[in-house]
Amino acid sequence: MLLVAVCRNRPTASWAAGPFECRVGNWTTQATRPFVLGPDNVPVITDESMIVREPAMATFSAIVHSDSEDAPAILDMVARGMRSFDKATAKYWCEWLEVGLEDTPVQETWRELEKMVGTYFPGRGTLFEQTYLEGKAEGRAEDRTVLILRVLEKRGIDIPETARERITSCTDLDTLTLWFDRSLTATAAEELFADGPDDPS
Repeated sequence: MLLVAVCRNRPTASWAAGPFECRVGNWTTQATRPFVLGPDNVPVITDESMIVREPAMATFSAIVHSDSEDAPAILDMVARGMRSFDKATAKYWCEWLEVGLEDTPVQETWRELEKMVGTYFPGRGTLFEQTYLEGKAEGRAEDRTVLILRVLEKRGIDIPETARERITSCTDLDTLTLWFDRSLTATAAEELFADGPDDPS
C-alpha cells in the first residue's frame, strides 16, 4: 500500500515523511513511510504543455504551491491547459484541484475558473456539485409545476393568470408539493394558496 501525503509547506512535508512506527516493547511491528509531495520535490508549473502531458502531476503541483504568491497565475495556467481535455477528464481533475485547495485563499480563485458541469466528489460542496444539484432541483420544481397545472386543467378548474404565474414562478419543492396535493381536491385555483396549518410558509 502506498500512502501519499500532499503538503503545502516544507515543515509539514518534512514531518509527514516519517517514519511512523508501531512498537511492542523493543520490537517494531510496523513502520510507515509516506510518499510525500511537497515544495521540495514537486516542480512549479511553468509550461502549459506539462498540464496536457501530466494532468495528475499538474494538479498536485497546483495544490502543493497554492500558498505561493504565484498561485493565482499557476491556477490560470492550469485552467487554460485543461481546456484541451475532453469534458470528463477536465471535470475530474478540476474537482480534484478544488477539493485539494480546501481552506486556502485561492480556492475561490479556482472556483471562478471552473466553467463545466458534473461532479466526481459528492458531498464535498464543489462548484460542479452545487451547479448539478441546483439544476436538478430546478428540474424537479418544473416537473411539479407542470403536474399541478395539468391536474387543474384535467379537472376543469379555471386557472387565472395571477394563479398560473404564482405556480410557475415558485421554486420551493415543499410548497409545490403542498399545492399539488391541494390540486387533487380544490374547486378553485385560489384554494391552492389558502393559509392553514399545513401551509409551509
